[in-house]
Amino acid sequence: MTLEIHGTVADGFDLVGEEFASFVAEERPDYEGQLCAYVHGRRVVDLWTGDGADRESLYGVFSSTKGAAHLVVALLVQDGTLELDRKVTYYWPEFGAEGKGALTLRELLAHRAGLVGLDAGFSAEELADDRAIAERLADQRPFWRPGTAFGYHALVIGALTGEVVRRATGRTLQEVYEERIRAPYGLDFYLGLPEALEPRFRSVQPMAPTPKQQALLDATPTGPHTLSSIAFNTHVPEPGELVDHANSRTVRAKGPASAGGVAAARGLAGMYAAAISEVDGRPPLLKPDTVAEVGQIHSVGYDLVARAHKAFGLGFQATADVWYPFLGAGAFGHSGAGGSQAFADPRSGLAYGYTRRRCAFPGGAALENVRLVRAVHTAALAV
Repeated sequence: MTLEIHGTVADGFDLVGEEFASFVAEERPDYEGQLCAYVHGRRVVDLWTGDGADRESLYGVFSSTKGAAHLVVALLVQDGTLELDRKVTYYWPEFGAEGKGALTLRELLAHRAGLVGLDAGFSAEELADDRAIAERLADQRPFWRPGTAFGYHALVIGALTGEVVRRATGRTLQEVYEERIRAPYGLDFYLGLPEALEPRFRSVQPMAPTPKQQALLDATPTGPHTLSSIAFNTHVPEPGELVDHANSRTVRAKGPASAGGVAAARGLAGMYAAAISEVDGRPPLLKPDTVAEVGQIHSVGYDLVARAHKAFGLGFQATADVWYPFLGAGAFGHSGAGGSQAFADPRSGLAYGYTRRRCAFPGGAALENVRLVRAVHTAALAV
């Protein structure tokens, strides 16, 4: 069966449509996904494919949620509600237990807290509840001396920064996001999916690796008590599956800020477009100094959790360093475990969003993003 490509591309972006169609032709017949891009606030790519999918289909985007969470933080820093170099305990006194009292908000956002999980692990119910995560982590001894190294706080960074937001504003991070970002722009990117929109949600499908890919996954070194196991909560007696997390109505309703968001590609790209560009007559959400601050690399090198080279700005991945070196310095965004990708490249004015239904090998941003991002970026530079 040949999948039909739907949607539009603007003049000058025809090669993006061709690249998307070429990739889809190589995929499984049950592939389903969306691609959207803006350049300088104008939507130039809006494509989708898959049986039963449309431009309004919503997908679990896992850690791409972190981009929305940290755009909230960026706005609060910009308006003076939060100060990056204040200690976290200024906002959240209980956080200082077990030697964490000197950590600053800047260091927390840069994944330097050493607080990647709990010795005892979390229940599935706790992982759906940012308040519960934050309360338990406040008493946890860090896994390295805070501020001295970094490691990906995969399932908890949104809860940690969200608690700072709640203490500083009296509102949850999800409420601030809804009021200041999602609702004003009508974004299909939700941290807390209303029940009325549930029919638009496309349940996440598990990875379907080839035998060769499965062999590579099986050969990946791991252990029951490594930092990686603790960070992804797989050290508990009955670890849950990430797919089940995204497919839980409880998770979608609460929208935990580390990995509980639901979006269409339009929503992902639209949020980053709003962050850096004028959109529909609205000025950019972020001022140039704020854009530079959040995109500046704060942690780079060996990630103690990923056990590989990584780079982070303030809550965001440093997209050019981690994923696509042809992008401009200061590009920022966040990928998701299912294969989603979303970012802003301020130097080219590009805002990008990609979703897919089936989790992609080997996890994280799907490999097809390399060719799709390159095609969009090349076209963006030419307009």
